Amino acid sequence: MTQAITKLVKFDEFIEWYPENSEVHYELHDGIIVEMPKPTGEHSDIAGFLIDELNAAIKQLGKRGFWNIPKECVVKPSSDKSGYEPDIIVLNRENLVKETRWKTELVIEYSSTVKLIVEVASQNWRDDYYKKYSDYEEMGIAEYWIVDHMARASKKLIGNPKLPIISVYKLIEGEYQLTQFRGSDRIVSLTFPNLNLTAEEVFQAAL
Repeated sequence: MTQAITKLVKFDEFIEWYPENSEVHYELHDGIIVEMPKPTGEHSDIAGFLIDELNAAIKQLGKRGFWNIPKECVVKPSSDKSGYEPDIIVLNRENLVKETRWKTELVIEYSSTVKLIVEVASQNWRDDYYKKYSDYEEMGIAEYWIVDHMARASKKLIGNPKLPIISVYKLIEGEYQLTQFRGSDRIVSLTFPNLNLTAEEVFQAAL
């Protein structure tokens, strides 16, 4: 059984503590180790569908072998008090040579290594829309998606009436610019301009 840490910890302490071969996933939020909710079937269906679509888009762009989607990794933001495990992350393998902690700890520290991060919103959606949004922007992650298939977020974030939505944040001059997609809207991606996918097709993956 994993022994919980009750004091505030820094990123390196979190990585050292993280249990090997754990079936449970953890993140570090402002110095606190947080056990992540177990994904639902719908959550897993959407993540799996998007991984398939993004891998196909990578191949179409001629980036197979240069970009990849790892099974898991931990992203270290600028702050030493947090660390996140994205649902989906697209990495530029050519930049992994400078990621000194990748081979042994699966840690990503440089924004230039990251092409895209995707989070599928769940009951802890506030972390996706506020905490991770802020940290990914400060870190310089070029593109960040939040797939809110259950329309969990507040009305000020996704509109009224609340409907399933995909929020795409693109980093422009150091700040995230937001575009949102619903229904038959085709998702427009800075990283994947060849992606031919609508918001509804993503949501239907959970049906």
